[in-house]
Amino acid sequence: MDTVVVGFTDHYGRTLGKRFDAAFFLETIDDGTHACDYLMTVDMEMEPVAGYAFSNWSSGFGDFHLVADLDTLRLAAWAPQTAFVLCDVERNVDHHPVGVAPRSILRRQLDAARHAGYAPMAASELEFFLYRDTYRDAHDKGYTGLVAAGWYVEDYHLLQGARVEDYVGAARRVLRDSEVPVENSKGEAAIGQHELNIRYAPILTMADRHVVMKQAMKELADQQGVSVTFMAKPHHDQSGSSCHIHLSLWSGPGDDAGDDDGATNLFSDGTDRTDEFRWFLGGWMQHLRDFMVLYAPTINSYKRYQDQSWAPTGLAWSDDNRTTGFRIVGSGPSLRIECRIPGADVNPYLAFAAALASGLDGIANQIEPPPAFNGDAYTSADVQRVPTSLREAVTVFAASEAARRLLGDEVVEHYSHFYRSECDAYDSAVTDWERHRYFERI
Repeated sequence: MDTVVVGFTDHYGRTLGKRFDAAFFLETIDDGTHACDYLMTVDMEMEPVAGYAFSNWSSGFGDFHLVADLDTLRLAAWAPQTAFVLCDVERNVDHHPVGVAPRSILRRQLDAARHAGYAPMAASELEFFLYRDTYRDAHDKGYTGLVAAGWYVEDYHLLQGARVEDYVGAARRVLRDSEVPVENSKGEAAIGQHELNIRYAPILTMADRHVVMKQAMKELADQQGVSVTFMAKPHHDQSGSSCHIHLSLWSGPGDDAGDDDGATNLFSDGTDRTDEFRWFLGGWMQHLRDFMVLYAPTINSYKRYQDQSWAPTGLAWSDDNRTTGFRIVGSGPSLRIECRIPGADVNPYLAFAAALASGLDGIANQIEPPPAFNGDAYTSADVQRVPTSLREAVTVFAASEAARRLLGDEVVEHYSHFYRSECDAYDSAVTDWERHRYFERI
């Protein structure tokens, strides 16, 4: 090892950080390192956005502290002689957690779960599109006319899957060798779309694995001269990319490293579903609209919610029904709730924090879910719809008593400003759609 990559995620879920000489990392491992706190105020172009209380030009944009969580230290098998570690973000003055940092938000909800005697287990299923263009070529082409890795819908097709083994197979192997246990990969329901599944784990460990997976897959794509995207909806005429999240509550000696030996799934008593299962589902569903921005965080996220698109448009639950937002899968020890609403653009720390906060509130207040839904949820007039735009979702989030009670005013104000800034940037942009539609014929 000669390099240690030290990283954390911003609002978008991008991995930011530094590359350390390995020897110097060992010298400073107890002290951590500094980064400019403007990183919690920037937009996608890395421009600081005015209006944040957390940090601004008036405060001088000082530093915060990055403290390596050594439980996340791993070989970065996609890069030669390199290790990778994720950090908690702390205030420079007193080393308390930065309350608006995504990992801090999930940690607070995990602390609440532990205090209540629960050990949350989770998984996230990431879908992506693969192209034979490099990232630079895709940029220079304006992200149009890209060469998809396949030429017909891939879903479960072993022949199409074999054609992308040069990349997807390599991704499985580097993730496995980077302590991100891989289960399988498969073609998905669009052209050039695939899914790579990694093993479930304690909720913080799973969020960390999700972050490592995206970073590894992007760097591997760069090395191979191809590109992958985790956009929720890259093409208007094809299915979007989801990130279905699975969650259950356990008790017992399970730990953050993923060892659940001896633990018990509290959603099942062995023969039936428990009160905890029912109330957790009720709370998660009741607060879904309050936290929609944390499941669907971009303008593009909402283009995915189309009827008969495999993306859910309604807040219903059922047993093994892919038209509903919540699908119950497994039985006995494997019983879990699958939420099909998040897209692949989700920040895992924020989505898991929202899900956990909602479910724990459901248990605390014994919130009952609605009756199970049977049939096609896309066509039912009785099913409440998800928000249809980021602007609508952030308006609900900012006004939500539940969001403020469960996450705190600081988080709600900070992220409301973040999402509104994203909406403002989009509203002022001139798009290709407008030029194609209006340039000559208006």
